[in-house]
Amino acid sequence: MSDVGFFGTYAYENGSWTTLSEGELPPLTEPWLWIDIHDSDITSVVYAPPGPGTGVAYLGLTPRTYFENPGASDPTDPVREAAGLAAWASVPAEEIRGYLAEDEDPDDFSWDEVEDVDAIDDGEVFVEVKTARFLAALGLPVPYELS
Repeated sequence: MSDVGFFGTYAYENGSWTTLSEGELPPLTEPWLWIDIHDSDITSVVYAPPGPGTGVAYLGLTPRTYFENPGASDPTDPVREAAGLAAWASVPAEEIRGYLAEDEDPDDFSWDEVEDVDAIDDGEVFVEVKTARFLAALGLPVPYELS
């Protein structure tokens, strides 16, 4: 069994997804959405044209939390980020907010190896599952690798 999680980078433009090299963000035609999944733990979400939540949003963990380093990413503002993504996709912000990560103190949570993993929602364990659900909430198709 491998300890390596899922990695994938995708750009949504002109009504379809393109698979990119890890972390690649080439020039894209607006409106676009870019997602970068890191090790089944972090999905970075960037979109254009800009809106009230312009910037980067995260699903799963934020880089600050994951790497236990405040310099790994800017602080999050999930309410503002949800408003921006909701405006971009023309969906209610309440449908988006629950997917977005916020910065946490890594010392405040721990993984219990004995806990029954089957009782945990896959979207809470594998960020690629949460990402697929997030994209569906935005009304977008899901890249093949995530479906």
